[in-house]
Parts: sequence; C-alpha cells; structure tokens
Amino acid sequence: MSIPLPLRLVALAVIATALAACASSHVLTGTPRAPIDPAQVRLYYGPPPTPYEEIALLETSSGAFTYGEQNKTNAVLAKLRAEAAKLGANGILFQGTADGYGGGGVSVGGGVGRVSGGGRGFSTSGLGVGVNISPRQKHAKGVAIWVPNPPPLPAPEPPR
Repeated sequence: MSIPLPLRLVALAVIATALAACASSHVLTGTPRAPIDPAQVRLYYGPPPTPYEEIALLETSSGAFTYGEQNKTNAVLAKLRAEAAKLGANGILFQGTADGYGGGGVSVGGGVGRVSGGGRGFSTSGLGVGVNISPRQKHAKGVAIWVPNPPPLPAPEPPR
C-alpha cells in the first residue's frame, strides 16, 4: 500500500520541525578549546569568583515533545552543557529560561466545504480536521566560559 504524496509531505514537515526544534545554537565570542565531557561543565548562576574567559553565547530549547516543567528544565540544562562541552567550555554563566510562544496546549481545527455546480450536476464536498497536542517549549540562554582554576564543588549535605 502506498502512502499518498500529501501525507508523506506532511510527515516529513513534522519530522523536520521536530528535529529543528531540538537544535542548540551558539555564537562564538572567544576562542573555542578542545571538546570535553559535558559532565565536567559547571553551571554558574553568577560570575565565578575567579577570572574567566568567554567563549560563546548559547541558546537552546527543550524540544517539541518534552512534557513536564522539570523535564523541560532538565532538557535545556543538558543541552546547554552539551553545547558548551563541544566548544571546550568548562562552565556556563546561566542567563535564564523562558517559556516558548505559540504551538503549546491543545488545539483542534476543522473545516467543511461544499461546492455545487449549475445544471451540469457538478458537486464536491470536503471535510478536514487537525489536532495539535504539543507542549510549550522551554528556551534557555547562557554564556559558555572557560574558568582556568575552577573552585572546588561544595561537599554534598549529609542526609537528615
């Protein structure tokens, strides 16, 4: 059984949009270094106490099919770390998150049409329905930085 061309085009457009929505981007503002493991990238909510070198401005989004606020936040932080690690940055100066605009929630659209001809018996009808249940995306920004001698991580608190 062959899938009609219009359905194939719609499927390809949906896949391309989903993949594009997952992309991270950067703008170089300094000199990149050799890539490192994303687990080595620290997140700073303010400037680190030691001098640092700015490498790039980072932007990312949670993706079209990420549900739940915590999952969205985890996704954007992981993507920021991965993008910074590709550039050899060992830190991110976190600039915040924002919820995406449009496309979120549940929306349903439909339409009905009918065309009738004169005395020749020409008639056509149509019906269409569309449903969108994708969640709003979360976007995040940060600055990829290199900290020459990062301060040690604080010891974890003992369980209570």
